[in-house]
Amino acid sequence: MAKTRVIVVDDSALVRSLLTEIINRQPDMVCIGAAADPLVAREMIRELNPDVITLDVEMPRMDGIDFLSKLMRLRPMPVVMVSTLTERGAEVTMKALELGAVDFVAKPKIGIADGLRLLAEDITDKVRIASKATIRKHHAPAPAAPGTPAAAKPAVPASVGRLSTEKIIFIGASTGGTEATKEVLINLPPDCPAVVITQHMPPGFTKSYAARLDGLCRISVKEAQDGERILPGHAYIAPGGLHLSVERSGANYIARVQEGEPVNRHRPSVEVLFKSAARVVGPNALGIMLTGMGADGAKAMKELRDAGSYNYVQDEASCVVFGMPREAINAGAAHEVLPLTQIAPKLIERLRSTAGMSTNRV
Repeated sequence: MAKTRVIVVDDSALVRSLLTEIINRQPDMVCIGAAADPLVAREMIRELNPDVITLDVEMPRMDGIDFLSKLMRLRPMPVVMVSTLTERGAEVTMKALELGAVDFVAKPKIGIADGLRLLAEDITDKVRIASKATIRKHHAPAPAAPGTPAAAKPAVPASVGRLSTEKIIFIGASTGGTEATKEVLINLPPDCPAVVITQHMPPGFTKSYAARLDGLCRISVKEAQDGERILPGHAYIAPGGLHLSVERSGANYIARVQEGEPVNRHRPSVEVLFKSAARVVGPNALGIMLTGMGADGAKAMKELRDAGSYNYVQDEASCVVFGMPREAINAGAAHEVLPLTQIAPKLIERLRSTAGMSTNRV
């Protein structure tokens, strides 16, 4: 079997050396080159035609984001970002995922050698996933007309009709999911039911992600806080490194944010969220499974369906990685398998057709 061929791009000689060593220890991958800046990397990519590149953010001559933007327009390929675990690092990483990077690794600010060695399994897993990902050409947005807001919110239905506050939408996602979840949320009207989201993401990144979505969406988007009431017109994202579930408190639903052991190797885990939805919300739930590697949440989504929910699963053609959606389909959890761009419209259509038809379960 041919090995996955990787080019490492980082201005630190130490990081280049460590990543090369980590990659070359794997039986199924090989580092075919290491570049200190994007201009050297550009020539290496032309000559060596790698399967995946790892890309630092802050580098001389051209930063990683500018390079990624050009790469995704001219020669789309799988990219794993290697970014520092800082507030700025988190914001830049969100931009990189928006531009088409498959995933990212958060390298520590201090103790980088030991830190990267501890992350070796995570790094190589992400390179492996990236090598199988579906990569699409990124088109730069057309320049806005004078006086037009830079990030105009899309036209979405003003209302979904008279809804019960009992309804809750649950979303699970992993690799490629930051952009897929955004596509769903920006197309929801301000009066839609509450949305509760588990996206596989490490600590330190979900706050930036939620803030980014909040600025783009007509609903309010935030990191979930333990014990807060779940309200219509709001989306709640599981904080990185913590499980998110829902509970009933009298007439209200509340968010439960806890540590706990990883489930399916993940914390937060979609399994934890969907199991709680099946137990507590049942027929008032709408489940959505988006792009991601592995099987996290598939069995729980079937439990959710068995409890009376209505479930949507992203189709293979529009996924970056079809792992989690495929497993959900195989588990018999899906009512509809749809292209990403059709999920929000179909969801709104269903909410309108079932407005006022909630089932009370306490």
